[in-house]
Amino acid sequence: MAVELNRRHVISLAGAAVAGTAFANLAHAAEPAPSGSVDPVKLAEPGKLKDMVYGEANAPVTIVEYASLTCPHCADFTLNTFPKLKEKYIDTGKVRLIFREFPFDPRAMAAFMLARCAPEERYFPMIDVFFKQQRDWALAEDGKEALLQIAKLAGFTQESFEACLTNQQLLDDVKETVERGSKEFGVNATPTFFINGKKYAGALSIDELSAIIDKLL
Repeated sequence: MAVELNRRHVISLAGAAVAGTAFANLAHAAEPAPSGSVDPVKLAEPGKLKDMVYGEANAPVTIVEYASLTCPHCADFTLNTFPKLKEKYIDTGKVRLIFREFPFDPRAMAAFMLARCAPEERYFPMIDVFFKQQRDWALAEDGKEALLQIAKLAGFTQESFEACLTNQQLLDDVKETVERGSKEFGVNATPTFFINGKKYAGALSIDELSAIIDKLL
């Protein structure tokens, strides 16, 4: 997995082309069935990074999503399915969604680090921009420059951009999130969802999500 790198690698490899395997993630099944389950209490425990969350803490259904910013299926879910999920379930207090980083390549790692370096209220807006402009930066010849231009829109300077991508502690913390997801919860593809502890690997439509969630309410 391409997250085995140090801070010198991140800022240099952010400019490297993303390998085709970064785009070879799972598609959703017609009728989703859980591929396993984990202890929901253990799953809900935060790692070294503060969990980024939508929804109320006392919502009856908790979804934990592991995603990579260079994953097309993750982008499709965030841009097309999530708004419907938010309107129908999150905004009505029925669902809480925890979003966790699972980068498969250096560019995804760099983008996640930039989102973490931004003020907390800009985290999800940056994630949305990275997904909306995914092909512009993930497949750009000069990925570092493409990421810099997006970061500048979020208030970064050249100096703060460089400082973020050379932050060894932040890099280690994102790597820990990946390692924990892989070792403790069996995450090996993106997106992967855990709905009240049951694992669903691959993108889910709003109809598929509704079929799962409604039975839990």
